Amino acid sequence: MKRFFGDLGGGVLLAGQAGWEAFLPPYRLGPLMTQVYAMGIRSLELTLVAGLFAGMVVALQGAHELARFGATLYIGPTVARSIAREAGPLMVALLVGAKVAAGITAELGAMRVTEQVEALRAIGGNYLKLLVTSRLLAAVLVFPILTVIADVVGVIGGLLVAVFQFSLDSRLYWNTIAELVTVQDYLGGIAKAAVFGFLVALIGCYRGLTFIGGAAELGHATTGAVVGIGIAVLAANYLMTQLIFLL
Repeated sequence: MKRFFGDLGGGVLLAGQAGWEAFLPPYRLGPLMTQVYAMGIRSLELTLVAGLFAGMVVALQGAHELARFGATLYIGPTVARSIAREAGPLMVALLVGAKVAAGITAELGAMRVTEQVEALRAIGGNYLKLLVTSRLLAAVLVFPILTVIADVVGVIGGLLVAVFQFSLDSRLYWNTIAELVTVQDYLGGIAKAAVFGFLVALIGCYRGLTFIGGAAELGHATTGAVVGIGIAVLAANYLMTQLIFLL
């Protein structure tokens, strides 16, 4: 418990310091774009595959339940709202987030082992802006975009199941989505994705910068980052869902 609150306090402090650095010059796009490429472009294939099959599974499960009430024509809204509200942001945060956080932890941990972080401090370099702020900003930008892509691909996956397995007319599928799914459904999921992305990058950076040990310990730190992300994302998802319903 003591370690948990210690890590929580350290993470909050790191987030505050890195967030403050985002408003201070110099403003460099190079490190930010490098992280956007690493988190976004390199995770695009995983997002497409996961989004497609998530939409297909939601459509399959939803169609069987809706068929009990003679409401199979509402597969479209069921898929779209489920993907937009929950499945899309959660899937991106847990799958892509695990990959991203593990990479950040391993990279920064290796820099600690080779004393590159200490070297930056010694020469007066702003290591927080370079190593942490750029990653936090990139994650907040990239994760909502990946979530939108997952939403679109997931809805298309649901369409394939609805049309080819349940013989639903494709125009009816799209028309019911347009009629029953609101912009707020998508905005809530995008807001969640931004928060999840921030948590993913923050946990990865904190684990990497506080790492002490050798190669074996680095593996444990990377695993701990992935586990921490799962817990943090699920807890944040519950809190944000409650907040969205209140608003």
